[in-house]
Amino acid sequence: MATTFAFATPSLSSSSRVFVHRTPIPYHRSPNHLRLPPLKCSSSEPETAMPPPDWTHKLIAGVAGVGFLETSYLTYLKLTGADAFCPVGGGTCSNILDSDYALVFGVPLPLIGMAAYGSVAALGLQLASNKLRFGINKSIAQVVLLGATTSMAAASAYFLYILTTRFSDSSCSYCLLSAFLSFTLFFVTLKDLGLQEVSKQLGLQLLVASVVILSLNTSYNNSKSGSSSLAEIELPYYATEITTSSSPFALSLARHLHSIGAKMYGAFWCSHCLEQKEMFGREAAKELDYVECFPEGYRTGTKMIKACIDAKLDGFPTWIINGQVLSGEQELLELAQLSGYNESVQPN
Repeated sequence: MATTFAFATPSLSSSSRVFVHRTPIPYHRSPNHLRLPPLKCSSSEPETAMPPPDWTHKLIAGVAGVGFLETSYLTYLKLTGADAFCPVGGGTCSNILDSDYALVFGVPLPLIGMAAYGSVAALGLQLASNKLRFGINKSIAQVVLLGATTSMAAASAYFLYILTTRFSDSSCSYCLLSAFLSFTLFFVTLKDLGLQEVSKQLGLQLLVASVVILSLNTSYNNSKSGSSSLAEIELPYYATEITTSSSPFALSLARHLHSIGAKMYGAFWCSHCLEQKEMFGREAAKELDYVECFPEGYRTGTKMIKACIDAKLDGFPTWIINGQVLSGEQELLELAQLSGYNESVQPN
């Protein structure tokens, strides 16, 4: 630090004035003593926080996708008449899937479930990607999603009640899986909306659940009233007795039908099947290739044996002769004509 001093000389006389030029004393501060406040370089625009990942709607889409695959498989089985693979419960699983409760107003229940799961999966994907269609906003889409999952949960609760009361001795892994998926979608949707918004939509949820349960109850009540009394009782299998004797023509025709592989499908409780056998008589009926579709008896939800299912029968009795399907009782002469029977040629 450099400092300069100036000295003044005192006056010699009081009468005279002496002016002394004072030179300013410069003072230099070291640069090390300068303190500047810390500066921050930032943009003039406010910072925008990145939105959190939308895992909730992705989860909804994934769970609904699993339900869509399950119900698609069950719909395929229902439409083709194929047997379901039941990892738990064995044949009882098929009995439930083929029972009267598998139809709602005549529509296969798996088909309705496939449409519901598919809709929820599509809506979940749109919400996750924030690309909603049909001009709806996110809040409306969430309300629609809440209504859909509420209806699915209500239906699952109703079906669990049916499963425990009407099929207490049976097991259906597909039914339990569908119920689990439906309840998962419902509770995840509730979490996504939050308690405050859910409380606002409580009336909508109660209305949707009431409509679903009322519709299912009406459908099954109509199905019961329209079904035959046979569907309400259990019939153990019993052998039918044929009282008539066979004519030579009936015996020869029965042997001919057997030789060409013609089959007659029927049920032990079917009166028309018994009448058809009576036309042939005791001896000839033993020569026929008769297929009993309910060899273990009949009860509500009982499924026909595989041979009858594969034949895609519409009723009893049913004849299949040379690939041609004949429903109902048939006269012996008509069977002879359709089968190419030649009386002069007697089969062994």
